[in-house]
Amino acid sequence: MSNENVLAGKTALVTGSTHGIGLEIAKRLAECGCHIGLNGFAEADTVDQIVAEIQLSSPVNVRFCEMDLRDVDSIYLALEAFAGDFGTIDILVNNAGVQHVSRVEDFPNSKWDEVIAVNLSAVFHCSKAVIPAMIQNGWGRIINIASVHGLVGSVEKAAYIAAKHAVVGLTKVIALENARHGLTCNAICPGFTNTEMIRKQVQDRAAEEGRMTHEIELQMLSEKHPTGRFIEPDDIGALVAYLCSNEARGITGTTVAIDGGWTAR
Repeated sequence: MSNENVLAGKTALVTGSTHGIGLEIAKRLAECGCHIGLNGFAEADTVDQIVAEIQLSSPVNVRFCEMDLRDVDSIYLALEAFAGDFGTIDILVNNAGVQHVSRVEDFPNSKWDEVIAVNLSAVFHCSKAVIPAMIQNGWGRIINIASVHGLVGSVEKAAYIAAKHAVVGLTKVIALENARHGLTCNAICPGFTNTEMIRKQVQDRAAEEGRMTHEIELQMLSEKHPTGRFIEPDDIGALVAYLCSNEARGITGTTVAIDGGWTAR
């Protein structure tokens, strides 16, 4: 059975979906027939443009779910309102993430708290909010966009790596607790992905070292990706769509690395 048949009419909420990986995931799920809940920081005009673009290419309903993932109360209130107006959330993709780069002894406490809140605590709270209805319906998909840094370490990313490792563990717990309820939970662990976040890291590193951006890109890829290529956001969208399909119903509690061979070394 195709994804289109299985997912048609389902409702998917994707956090951090006004750009980058999250936006490509939302577009791919819309192509599969899912109604879409968008979320993220963007100007109203930008949101309207994204909604119109998705609806133009796919005959689905699209709505913006405004919530601050750093604020626990905001999460529960927003998801309750969204479910009330838009129906049950069948698919939750916890994609939103923030980053700060610093050595541990120099890491600002406020940045630690923010990274943990968005990258980890929000995953817990969003999942907690949607699981009861998924159990009641006997079907659900929770997909956590972790990172290759949920599997390996790197310097100067203490909060990000701590959060992503914890998301991998949380994924396993949710999967085990709901294994008999028709609900699967998996984590996707991308390597360097062609997004605004990675491009900013490249630009910052180039400026700091007085080098060209393409030199930094080549060095990063040669160090980490045996393929020599960045991961594209729509590749991750395709993987999400597969994990939501009935063909993937036996896949739960696992991590899927899409990292150009990074973790094969």
